[in-house]
Amino acid sequence: MAEITKDTYSSRSSIGRAVFLPFIALVIFTYFFGLTIPLLGPDEPRYAQVAREMFERGDWVTPTLGGFPWFEKPALLYWVEIISYKLFGVSEFSARFGSAVFGLATILFLWILGSKWTTKSAEDNEPNNDLPKWLVLVSASTLGLLVFARGASFDMILTFPITAALVSFFVASIARTRSFRAYYLPLGSFYFFVGISLIAKGLVGIVFPFAIVAFYFVLLWRFPSKELIFSFFWGAVIWIGIAAVWYVPVYLQNGYRFIDEFIIQHHFQRYTSNRYQHPQPFYFFLWVLPLMTLPWLPFFFAAIWSLVRTLVSRRKSIQTQTNKPLPRTFSLSHLQLFAIAWLLVPLIFFSFSGSKLPGYILPAVPAAVILTAEFISRFTSSRPIWRELLIAGAFTTVIAVSLLIQFVAPTIADADSVRSLIAATGPSTDKIFCLHTLSHNAEFYGAGRLIRNSDGTQRRFNSVQEIVDEMKRAGLSESLVLMPIAYIKEMPVYNMIEATPIKDNGELAIVRFTLK
Repeated sequence: MAEITKDTYSSRSSIGRAVFLPFIALVIFTYFFGLTIPLLGPDEPRYAQVAREMFERGDWVTPTLGGFPWFEKPALLYWVEIISYKLFGVSEFSARFGSAVFGLATILFLWILGSKWTTKSAEDNEPNNDLPKWLVLVSASTLGLLVFARGASFDMILTFPITAALVSFFVASIARTRSFRAYYLPLGSFYFFVGISLIAKGLVGIVFPFAIVAFYFVLLWRFPSKELIFSFFWGAVIWIGIAAVWYVPVYLQNGYRFIDEFIIQHHFQRYTSNRYQHPQPFYFFLWVLPLMTLPWLPFFFAAIWSLVRTLVSRRKSIQTQTNKPLPRTFSLSHLQLFAIAWLLVPLIFFSFSGSKLPGYILPAVPAAVILTAEFISRFTSSRPIWRELLIAGAFTTVIAVSLLIQFVAPTIADADSVRSLIAATGPSTDKIFCLHTLSHNAEFYGAGRLIRNSDGTQRRFNSVQEIVDEMKRAGLSESLVLMPIAYIKEMPVYNMIEATPIKDNGELAIVRFTLK
């Protein structure tokens, strides 16, 4: 793709409302469409069940799973799910509703970022009025945000407040005046959303915003202003006050156990070791992050290449003219430098983590969106054919996702979930045993019926005899057993039970055990 300069900016928006507003309507529909498919994987059902237990107890403080305290994550997702349960009832839709709302809110804040930057650019005689709309088009159709906005998990719940905090900070940083509305209000919003981030995912909610801001000033090669440094003090009152809404009562109720499990185990040990069995190579996020920008991956790479070329060419030019080394990287715009800092901090931080999952890098995706949309807005300003093609691409992506949700996702979800297996047993309240397997997916669909160890974890039975002994000890004549389908053929050899297969999903089967 050709090199792009500031001269290619257009002075007026070329993406009209007739295109933009229908796209917004389509996005809103898609983000809430199909949220009723079965909860997937181990995390969605567990988080949904934790929220259900808090909802049923009327407890907004201590998360529990199977009645046992469960401090793997903080409370924000559970609070959002509790509110949804109150509004819509306990369901898969309710469990995912909050993530969809936060996904749309992330898009909204990126639009605000583009609008404020466009206003500043216009004041500097460098208008780029299409940027806000490209930020919406790209972010709303980026698979990373589309997929995780549909999950009852913490990834989008963290990504939104971090995005809101960083957008708020950047808006304050480019303000022309130090008025309350232009500077102090968005700066206060930054600290407010830092506090929300702490309740969303823990300490990373404060590490990322402050590290990104610090790195941004390093890239600018300047010290923060006196007003910003002073704001650290009054801002601390805001974010500490917000975070204290949950951290203080949960500590008062649970004491050191909360510190040990939540801070020590699920923060430091998760980061420094592979205790939770999610090992990946150091470069894992170097390919996961670009994949999350699909279908805009070529333009994300083009944006990175354009930045590199700009830096290299500007450095050579200045060194040739002055015969002195270039002291700073201000050859890029403030927006580009801010997005670079935003992209690199999570990427570097999680690359060193001993535990890696794809969703960890989601807070960096908005930064990739900013770089991509900024590049596309310049690239298409003098290329109307490309502009129409890329707008069509955004529409096509969102429509394709809707079709996949309708015709493909339910089949995949049914094969991954035990919902249909447990539903096939009818209104039974029989206890559910797990033979030669563990089913975290059953936490939600078999709530209150799973057999657990003394520490609250699910119990895995390794033989039919163990199940028979436990049934006798508990005085049960019948029970339900989840097992890999490969073991069904072995059931006839056991003369102490009558095993009746009920249904399977291609991987697991549910079988009724009746003691003889």
